[in-house]
Amino acid sequence: MVFSSFEFLFRFLPVFFIIYYIVPSKWKNPVLFAGSLVFYAFGEAENVWLLAASVLVNYLLGRLLGRLPTGDRARRLAVLLLALGYDFGILFYYKYSGFADSLPLGISFYTFQIAAYVIDVWRGVIPAERSPVRLGTYLTMFPQLVAGPIVCYSEVKDRLAERRVTPEQFESGLCLLVFGLAAKVILADRIGLLWNSIRTVGFSSISTPLAWLGAYAYAMELYFDFAGYSLMARGLGRMLGFELPVNFRYPYAARSVTEFWRRWHITLGRWFREYVYIPLGGNRRGRARTCRNLFVVWSLTALWHGAEPNYLIWGASLLLLLAAEKLFLLRYLERSRVFGHLYLLIVVPLTWVAFAVTDLGQLGVYYGRMFPWLGGVGSGGRMAADYLPYLRDFAPLLLLGALFATPAPLLVYRRLQKTWAGSVIVAAMMLLSLYYMTISVNNPFLYFHF
Repeated sequence: MVFSSFEFLFRFLPVFFIIYYIVPSKWKNPVLFAGSLVFYAFGEAENVWLLAASVLVNYLLGRLLGRLPTGDRARRLAVLLLALGYDFGILFYYKYSGFADSLPLGISFYTFQIAAYVIDVWRGVIPAERSPVRLGTYLTMFPQLVAGPIVCYSEVKDRLAERRVTPEQFESGLCLLVFGLAAKVILADRIGLLWNSIRTVGFSSISTPLAWLGAYAYAMELYFDFAGYSLMARGLGRMLGFELPVNFRYPYAARSVTEFWRRWHITLGRWFREYVYIPLGGNRRGRARTCRNLFVVWSLTALWHGAEPNYLIWGASLLLLLAAEKLFLLRYLERSRVFGHLYLLIVVPLTWVAFAVTDLGQLGVYYGRMFPWLGGVGSGGRMAADYLPYLRDFAPLLLLGALFATPAPLLVYRRLQKTWAGSVIVAAMMLLSLYYMTISVNNPFLYFHF
């Protein structure tokens, strides 16, 4: 079931909220746990057992860790490795082994989330959860179950114990839900038509300007698709009484790739920083160790997205850019706001092309079209006028996307949100979103693939 569907918005959500709000406080966790499993079963009935097994196995091993004395390091480490071996073993089997027929929805996200819980219990950062229902509610909570954000247990522990939803919370959560829906169906899905058209035409048949236009279209589609989902997740979480973490902070407003990745998919970056980069030593042991640690992190980041070679190319390109910035480039980028933005808006769409095109032969063709003067595979891109019809049809959307990729619209809305004009804006966005949902094919969120 997709957030941007009538089935979710007008069937599942109203029924669930009616039950959730009328039950006593002590029943809210069981209702949310059960409702989340029902939500997951709508599209993944055959894999609900995997999700339930993840809750049960990690609950039992977490409780065992909680009972072992801190001085018993050997047994505590053995239990931790057993838990991580189960979690990542299941993930490896379904995502990388080639033996599984399909990838269970959201498995990468909920595996990282439950792994963080077990590691934090082992570290002594949090106590082991005594209630299997609370732990199950934490892991399966439907707003963030299938595509994040990746929530740390410490961020919701208190709300799992006790929470209430005020009318103000419900209203602000509903606004976030509408904004996220609009980002998905008004911007991401419609800008994505440009990228889909280019794929249909064939990369070998497009000109250099159209190749660059397609790269920018995909970069915008991916951002508004994923950021839109994250906004909807935060809005639904707030309507349930939880404050889920921010996952995007206007990444295209950054001035370097380093800053970009601090603003993009923040909770995944946080996970790798807290559980991989810092334990390896971070940037505290000289440049050589820092580059090694970055190599490990970005290799794992690429593999998290998939084992296909294009993801490794994507990860390697980002690693080289980040290493160059840490070694010497960053100090030049920070001197000029304009140069930094231009640099970012050139290199990041280039990396997204490697993310989008899974076939290496076609990837070479596409880069050849973007840089025909370099020769090689796919070179010979023409300065034809094939881009003009696309530019005419999609220019308003691309300009709108460029505007909403900045904080400016939010700043304007905040000035108006307590007035009738703010209510009109939210209502108009909702109606326009529903209109596009009516006339369009229901497109799943892009990060459902991971």
